[in-house]
Amino acid sequence: MAARTVLITGGTRGIGRACARDLAAAGCDLVLGYASDEDAAAETASRVRDLGARCLTVRSDLTDDAGIDRLFDEAIAWAGSLDGVVNNAGATMHIAPLAETPVETIRRVIDLNLTSAILVARRAVRDLRAGGVLVNISSRAARTGSPGEYVHYAAAKAGVDALTTGLAREVAPRGIRVVGVAPGVIETDIHADAGDPERPRRAAKSHPSGRIGQPEEVAAAVAFALSEGASYVSGTTILVAGGA
Repeated sequence: MAARTVLITGGTRGIGRACARDLAAAGCDLVLGYASDEDAAAETASRVRDLGARCLTVRSDLTDDAGIDRLFDEAIAWAGSLDGVVNNAGATMHIAPLAETPVETIRRVIDLNLTSAILVARRAVRDLRAGGVLVNISSRAARTGSPGEYVHYAAAKAGVDALTTGLAREVAPRGIRVVGVAPGVIETDIHADAGDPERPRRAAKSHPSGRIGQPEEVAAAVAFALSEGASYVSGTTILVAGGA
């Protein structure tokens, strides 16, 4: 593992938590950003420390400019420098056709999944050392469009894919890599949080592999993207969707 100190936004639940465990086991120290779930933050930090890693948790609102700055400022003050950033915060918030989705929900989804992702990426490439890596968590939805479910979320994640492509070219001369990871349907709370906890089981019935993915399978791709083994991988998005 090339990256030694890694900041993970949305780092205490679901995919973020799985990434934290994998990276801690690989010898990384971690800064874990989270929005509000104090219990999840404490539990994840405890598990990370049990694996021998140093860990800082920072509560911050990524839809607020000051929240992003506070997260990175505290991370730099604690660690001195950053070797990797996993840009992971996101939510669908609602499942319905676009015409039936409230305007305020659409704005909130775009704000969190695209605007905040761009601003986190902006701060990340300002703070990452030469040789550092930014991993943007996208979604399979960026390629399918997710009709009838959350077209607005899919559009935001397509923007994240474009961010990965363009930003990678901007910062390559500085020795920084930018890699995307796009999960398919994964067993996390994102579906229940959007009001449809049964969505993963429905998706499994029509999936080519007959099942949905697990957070650990996405975390493995993130760990690869951060590793020396991916030293010539940048500006692309790795799909983790089991062939769907």
